[in-house]
Amino acid sequence: MRRWWTAAAAGAVAALALTGCAAPAGTDRDLTDDWPGPAAPQAFVPAAGVCHVGAQDVGYLSAYHPVDCAQSHRTETVHVGTLTGAGADRSTPPPAGSEGMRAARGECDRKVNEVVGGDWRAGRLAVGVVLPSPQAWSGGARWFRCDLSEQTSLDEAGPKTRTGSLKGALTGAAPLAHRCFNPKVRADDIREMTPVSCTSKHRAEFVGVWQAPETSYDAFTRDNMKVHRACLTLIAKYAKVPDNGDLRYRAGSIYYHPHEREWRNGNRGVQCFLWVDRNLTRSMRGAGTKGLPVT
Repeated sequence: MRRWWTAAAAGAVAALALTGCAAPAGTDRDLTDDWPGPAAPQAFVPAAGVCHVGAQDVGYLSAYHPVDCAQSHRTETVHVGTLTGAGADRSTPPPAGSEGMRAARGECDRKVNEVVGGDWRAGRLAVGVVLPSPQAWSGGARWFRCDLSEQTSLDEAGPKTRTGSLKGALTGAAPLAHRCFNPKVRADDIREMTPVSCTSKHRAEFVGVWQAPETSYDAFTRDNMKVHRACLTLIAKYAKVPDNGDLRYRAGSIYYHPHEREWRNGNRGVQCFLWVDRNLTRSMRGAGTKGLPVT
């Protein structure tokens, strides 16, 4: 289309020259110099504040079909960031455990916490980082998506179909927040944590998230007592009892830690739960030494 216009314009200029006609007022006889050049192509960047029917690890453009969050969906994009530095200088998208992926993961955790109103690990929530496809990356795409989802349960990973945004999910009544549970134990292993009302019989209660230090996944999983002791400190603070040698006679701990891939990507949040070998019928928040006596 542009080539056709140029040829026609050139013919018009030649005709004017042959006939000797003067240029109309306000023109300079050059019909091509005042037209803007074509705009530079804009790379695709996904939108925040939209939802998706399925979950993605790679943001293929062909699979990008966002829906309104009032419709049925599994994931919600709460933030879209841009990779910089070493993470952006790669020839391929950052792999698990790389500097770029850890940077993206850290930003996603912070942004998601702002949206839900607390540490997302304190509820039935999961966060995924979605990167551009290798083809889009080669074309200059450096965005990353922070996708949030509701999980089926503490023990069953995977996004649950829902309607409505997760904004403020951990504020107010917060039905997705972890509270009280009845654990199923077999050979000292927790097989399942069944959520129950804190006013019904239960033996475990969520007390908070411990941020583990920077170390290898193998070193972390070998030091169970360190994790147990850190969770006991959270239990003491939660129940308002002394954090001393008697604490282990007041309560035990249950904890859930990130899987290895999540750990490598920078997730250090350990979910800590108070556990007692008797039935409780109230929350132990602020219960003091009467609520958690030495036994």
